Amino acid sequence: MRGLLRSVQEGCCEKMLATSGVRIAVSEEPGSCPLCGGGWRVLKTVPRHCKAVELGEVEVRETVHVCANGCRHDSGTPVTRRAVSLAERIMPGRVVGYDVMVRVGLMRFSHHRQREEIREELALEGVHLSTGEVSNLARLFLGESGRGMLLVVYAGWRKWVLASRKIPTERAEVILPCLREVFQKYGASCAMMRDLGGPVTKAMNELLAELKIEVPVLACHFHFLKDIGKDLQDPAHGKLRALFRSSEIRPRLRGLARDLGVKLGGEIDAGREEVKTWQALDEAGHRIPPGRAGIATVRALAQWILDFPSRSAGQSFPFARPYLDLYDRCLEARRAVDAFLCDDLEDKKVSTALERLQRILDPLACDVPFSPVVRSLRTRAGLFDELRDALRLVPESEGDESSPEKEAATLRDIREQVEKLTESLEARRPERGPAKDTRKAIDTMLGHIRKHGEHLWGHEIELPAEAGGGMRLVDRTNNILEGFFDTMKHDERRRGGRKNLAQDLEDLPAGAPLAYNLRDPEYVEILCGSLDRLPGAFARLDRERRQSLLAGEPQPTHATASPEIRIESASLSREDRKLVRTKGMEQRIAKAAKSRAPHFPARRHLSLPATAK
Repeated sequence: MRGLLRSVQEGCCEKMLATSGVRIAVSEEPGSCPLCGGGWRVLKTVPRHCKAVELGEVEVRETVHVCANGCRHDSGTPVTRRAVSLAERIMPGRVVGYDVMVRVGLMRFSHHRQREEIREELALEGVHLSTGEVSNLARLFLGESGRGMLLVVYAGWRKWVLASRKIPTERAEVILPCLREVFQKYGASCAMMRDLGGPVTKAMNELLAELKIEVPVLACHFHFLKDIGKDLQDPAHGKLRALFRSSEIRPRLRGLARDLGVKLGGEIDAGREEVKTWQALDEAGHRIPPGRAGIATVRALAQWILDFPSRSAGQSFPFARPYLDLYDRCLEARRAVDAFLCDDLEDKKVSTALERLQRILDPLACDVPFSPVVRSLRTRAGLFDELRDALRLVPESEGDESSPEKEAATLRDIREQVEKLTESLEARRPERGPAKDTRKAIDTMLGHIRKHGEHLWGHEIELPAEAGGGMRLVDRTNNILEGFFDTMKHDERRRGGRKNLAQDLEDLPAGAPLAYNLRDPEYVEILCGSLDRLPGAFARLDRERRQSLLAGEPQPTHATASPEIRIESASLSREDRKLVRTKGMEQRIAKAAKSRAPHFPARRHLSLPATAK
């Protein structure tokens, strides 16, 4: 009954808001011709079906006037005058209003609603759209779409997207025009934060050399630490991962846990309770209970080893060494199994299960091949942890607000610690002898520090007087931009309903990141005053574009395009994949290959002078 009442209520509300079938005549006084100052005559009356949030769905008859003296624009088009009130509300060549397009764009890219949700909400306001119309209006809201990876320039202090481009590949030649345009529009920045990628670094350096200005170019401390961690630990960690895979320890542990679970069968829940009881015992000695409790305990031991990723606390390599954690758990469990087996076990089944676990872990009991690799990894991990402690890259506590002066003092202390560590590494570096691996590890760290050291500091920015003066700090990392991309991916999953976003991100319009700025009232105030005025801003842009076209002026390219240079990458783009993954391509190559026997030119015999040796 409640559902029926709700349905009737929604239907009544829709009928009250519906204006379908209503006819409106629009005829405005055109004034005088802008070219000759003369009068107008009626050219035609145009019937139009219009959809707008403000009007609903109505039938409009618009009166179009033309210059009575036959004036023409420079482009050759007759001078006409349409109803201004209608042009400010309805998009040219379409039946929908600007307010509908803005509503769709905001719901699609700012609130990340799905198309059916948008249709249902607009239908309640008397505007009915198809899913195809929703997609088209969303594209019109953002502008050109384009394909490729996203390049975003982000204002860290304001948290605004200053520029967003679709680029075919990460090359300095493609990045530079975008940075140049940002500097032209907004002026030189106080500082620039980058990762350690070569193309971005090269583009920034070329821009500053081109403009002949000095702007601090800072390297992200997180990426700096991450790159050192990978280069330092990946050789040994990769070898350890290969050893575990070749010895098949993890698959065998999973097989043991599975087999013991099958043995327990329907008694597995009772076995878990008995394991909890065994864990709570505080008795002397190392004894495993017999029977079902013993089998469940051995199964829990195998599962404890397999749960080694829990030690990483959500961190990934190189900040966590998962296979070193696996090694430590295997070694610790192996020693525990030896202690359990030293006790006289009465239950043969429990003893057999423990011996099977012991055999699985036997490869780690030998010095070769695991021990040398683990020793190298521990040494390298220790060096990395020293640098990590010196840089103090830890999340700030919530509500922990400190003054810029205190933060600057902390930053100076961090710099001093890194310099001390550098001196210590240079002093500890063995010149010769068997410590080749340690020498190589220290050289790796010192090489990174020398290469990026000058870009690690300089975060204290003196603000000009017009900006209020004083000092402000730049973030030490570009995590704010990384977080922005994570948020955007999460929102895209909400909007598209798909877990794999590869295709969605490739097709995502370049203007999508700019839509996030509309959440900031200050940005909206600068842009158009308020979101209610955004449809009028779009109407003014279209009016200015039409006037420019009529005057025959050259049209600028869209802001999201990169017309200055086009570079094709070596990877297969969507168009190239469509081109080469065809039967026609295979047939042409096969036909050409079979058309003649293979011919290889004979090697040319080289004669050397008698004096040549």
